[in-house]
Amino acid sequence: MSDCLFCDIVDGKIKANVVYQDDALVAFKDIAPKAPVHILIIPRKHIVSVSDIAEQDRDLIGQIFQVAAKLAREQGIAEGGYRVVVNSGPDAGQSVFHLHYHLLGGRQMSWPPG
Repeated sequence: MSDCLFCDIVDGKIKANVVYQDDALVAFKDIAPKAPVHILIIPRKHIVSVSDIAEQDRDLIGQIFQVAAKLAREQGIAEGGYRVVVNSGPDAGQSVFHLHYHLLGGRQMSWPPG
């Protein structure tokens, strides 16, 4: 998709601090972290938001959570706990309209989140 920051990262047009990638996903460190560990996990496929996930994306979404757990272990936050957050739509705080999951950890999280 044209004019999508995350599609440009997937395509290598914009550099990112990539910590994981495979045929379906790319994960990279957030440039404005909200926790000691703040990694964004995105599908290579352009999906705008949670509302746009299709039936054929079911395995992809499961893979995102498997990668989140793997990265949490690698980053040393799995034992203490971590949060996986997805914002869907502008009222929820989504600012880049390419589906992405925030892996957050390394500090005590508060509730409600905001």
